[in-house]
Amino acid sequence: MRRGFDRTQRVADLVQKILATMLLQNSNDRFRFVTITGVTVSKDLSYAKVYVSVLEEEQHKIKEIIQALNQEAKTFRRHLAHEIDLRITPELKFIYDESTARGFHISTLIDFAMKKSET
Repeated sequence: MRRGFDRTQRVADLVQKILATMLLQNSNDRFRFVTITGVTVSKDLSYAKVYVSVLEEEQHKIKEIIQALNQEAKTFRRHLAHEIDLRITPELKFIYDESTARGFHISTLIDFAMKKSET
């Protein structure tokens, strides 16, 4: 009989929560404006894609931050292994999620159109 949540989703939620806490506690300034928007975990729990949003507009800075996150992935994984009691701790791959930035841009365009139509 199936339960409401499958195991991969529960692990993904737990990974997201722990990584978000790690990023908040990290004293490194380059990760200060990083938000974890979602995590997907493979069925065998060996890989996790971590989708992040960055409060930065310059594309080269965003790429640098994502690259830095991926370079620190082993450190994050090691800390994650201490926090989660799993046989296998998933390998982390950080991916830029542009949906937040795209949504903000669309919202700005709508606000601009509304102000323009009022005048």
